[in-house]
Amino acid sequence: MLLLAGHIACPPAPPLMAGIKNAMKTKDSATSTVLRSVQAEVANADKAANEKISQSAVISILRKAIQRRTDAAAQFDAAERADLAEQERKEASLLSALTPPLMSEDAVDAKLREALAALPPKTEARAKQGLLFKQFYAIVDKALVDPALVKKRSQAILASA
Repeated sequence: MLLLAGHIACPPAPPLMAGIKNAMKTKDSATSTVLRSVQAEVANADKAANEKISQSAVISILRKAIQRRTDAAAQFDAAERADLAEQERKEASLLSALTPPLMSEDAVDAKLREALAALPPKTEARAKQGLLFKQFYAIVDKALVDPALVKKRSQAILASA
């Protein structure tokens, strides 16, 4: 399911509080600790913004937390600390279950082509990439796409156009 900018087409915000409550009821301290740390990050972002942050921002915080844990696991593997690496992978897996899936390459291509069609026809080649990104992110939420994939696919589409 896609979350489009300005549209609510996605399930409600990740159920962090429900997950924390469930983990506490089942006395799963590891899960509760991980979820509480992410909830703290969300609360800090709320305070910094002086208002409730959007669902997109919560998903972004979750993806960053997953990336941090994945990077830590790789570093623990390099240091031959398999026990700690496994713990980080479990935490990343737990958080991954709370995030919506990223858009597929085909879906990204379709939205990029839609955004490209909306651009003025006589756009300078150098400016076209930036305008394409701006138009693309106006119709698609940043939290639901991999930026590296968007960049790669946009370059391929612009090269073929």
